[in-house]
Amino acid sequence: MSRVILFHKPFGVLSQFTDKGTQGSPRPTLSGFIDAPGFYPAGRLDKDSEGLMMLTDDGWLQARITDPIHKMPKTYLVQVEGTPEAFALTQLRRGVTLKDGPTKPAEIAQIEAPDPLWPRVPPVRFRKTVPDAWLRITIREGRNRQVRRMTAHVGLPCLRLIRVQVGEWKLNDLAPGAWRFASVKGP
Repeated sequence: MSRVILFHKPFGVLSQFTDKGTQGSPRPTLSGFIDAPGFYPAGRLDKDSEGLMMLTDDGWLQARITDPIHKMPKTYLVQVEGTPEAFALTQLRRGVTLKDGPTKPAEIAQIEAPDPLWPRVPPVRFRKTVPDAWLRITIREGRNRQVRRMTAHVGLPCLRLIRVQVGEWKLNDLAPGAWRFASVKGP
């Protein structure tokens, strides 16, 4: 029987259990939050991203969640710098061409700022003269820093990125740094 952990990864935490970097002091990792032997990350979130991260004890399920062939949707709330123009949103919906090739079409909607939203440490930079906006973006692939690169490509640099859903699993009210077991539906 497959088991899944839903983890609310805080900003600045690496999506692995050990820090193999060459920096002087160790960076925060999953081991500082999760003490459940036999579980491994099913996908990643870069250290500058927050939100839903999944871990499982089942290699088949791990592949099902992460392999783009299965097209499992991943939904993000994205705070961007600037005011999204219709043309930029249309480009994202159709897919954009990044250095590693074209992206698949994405589902995009401009939304109001999420409420409530936990504070981020450190806080997102704020500039009085530059507006920001929030987008809900769903993709069905998972390249390195893909959502950040997509929004930057259309002139909307990412200020904050929060993954709120992977497939059927949702972040909901899970607090930053907290985790819980979740059920797994059959294949």
